[in-house]
Amino acid sequence: MPPVAIDLVYLASAVLFVLGLKKLGSPATARQGNILASTAMLIAVMGTLLDRSIVTWGVIAVGLVIGSLVGAILARTVKMTAMPEMVGAFNGSGGAASGLVAAAELFRQGANFDPGLGQGISAALGILIGAVTFSGSFIAFGKLRGMIPSRPITYPLQRTVNLLLFVGLLVVIGNMVWSGPTLANIGMLSGAALVLGVLLVLPIGGADMPVVVSLLNSYSGLAASAAGFVLGNPLLVLAGALVGAAGLILTRLMCRAMNRSLANVVFGAFGGEVASPAGGGNGDRSVRRTTPEEAAMLLAYAPSVVIVPGYGLAVAQAQHEAKKLTDLLKKRGVSVKYAIHPVAGRMPGHMNVLLAEADVPYDLLVDMDDVNPEFPRTGVAVVVGANDVVNPLARDPSSAIAGMPILDVDRAQNVIIIKRSLSSGFAGIDNPLFYLDNSMMLFSDAREALAEISREMKEV
Repeated sequence: MPPVAIDLVYLASAVLFVLGLKKLGSPATARQGNILASTAMLIAVMGTLLDRSIVTWGVIAVGLVIGSLVGAILARTVKMTAMPEMVGAFNGSGGAASGLVAAAELFRQGANFDPGLGQGISAALGILIGAVTFSGSFIAFGKLRGMIPSRPITYPLQRTVNLLLFVGLLVVIGNMVWSGPTLANIGMLSGAALVLGVLLVLPIGGADMPVVVSLLNSYSGLAASAAGFVLGNPLLVLAGALVGAAGLILTRLMCRAMNRSLANVVFGAFGGEVASPAGGGNGDRSVRRTTPEEAAMLLAYAPSVVIVPGYGLAVAQAQHEAKKLTDLLKKRGVSVKYAIHPVAGRMPGHMNVLLAEADVPYDLLVDMDDVNPEFPRTGVAVVVGANDVVNPLARDPSSAIAGMPILDVDRAQNVIIIKRSLSSGFAGIDNPLFYLDNSMMLFSDAREALAEISREMKEV
């Protein structure tokens, strides 16, 4: 392929990557953005393979068929509640691929490799970040999947061990840059980086896993960018930089939404899930129970309703029942909105994707900052499986979640909370919202509860 041709292919891919990333910023255009970015990657991979005469068109066709089948199966079989785990697995696979590419290039060049400050540091960083991303991502996968305890797993001299390990990595990198890569120092760098990834993620609790996944996503981009420098491939540098920057921005936004610093997430050993028993462990406090019939009556005659979806809605796959209830309320002239907290669910945008899957109109989804002033004027707030993001204890300076921005549902005129029990959320603390005079608890599976409320509303 002529040099100008591959340059044009890379330019087209770069433009599509940027446009795709821009469209991913809104639920209304996210699907288009995904298609644009996927097309950009397809063009880039095909162009590179053909330019380097690595494969033939037949091999590319076989790869497309196999990859498409695997992608289609995953898209159809992986549940929405398992999306964070799949993203974690993707991050780990991407980091491993970048690290392997950097190591392979070192071996390919052999004695001709220039161990200078350019390629040498880029190769070392590609291997280091890629290995940390790989092991850290699969520890996060295990915590999200329940294969590893979600509580923070700490050990004596934790930070000292990590610091010594990091210093050792710097020594190995310095040796690699100064004297050139060998099988021994590449193996030492890879092994120590894999251990570091495990040790960095194990002490982080389940509540902070979405932040960790976003940060590891950024790492995978940085590893790809480093591999691009090693290969001298400008598009790989650009694509990796886009992923790295987007991941860091998302991580920062999530930390702000939780009112926590990144250092506090990474080193704070917070976020373990310490669930209360089903009965609550809440002393002598009592809750007002309600029934689907009573909830339907209250909703049917409310002037306005704000639905607050949480992880419980995702687990129960109740988004379609929420849409049916919304349609019934709108037919009765009730104003309906959905209050979306930035970290509702287990990953950014989780609720938006779930509700889009049920064809809930995008204009009904309202961000936290815009919906909070409306709660005092809201007739009924319906909390479906949310907990920490609606916990008033966040306003208490002495609370474990002090300062965390929350949805002010407790200020609505009436609150219906659909939940299986009084168990705590990921933060492991009780929620006073459940015991307020204007709150009513409907103990049930979210999908069943919303379906029963809809049936009863038809009779009102």
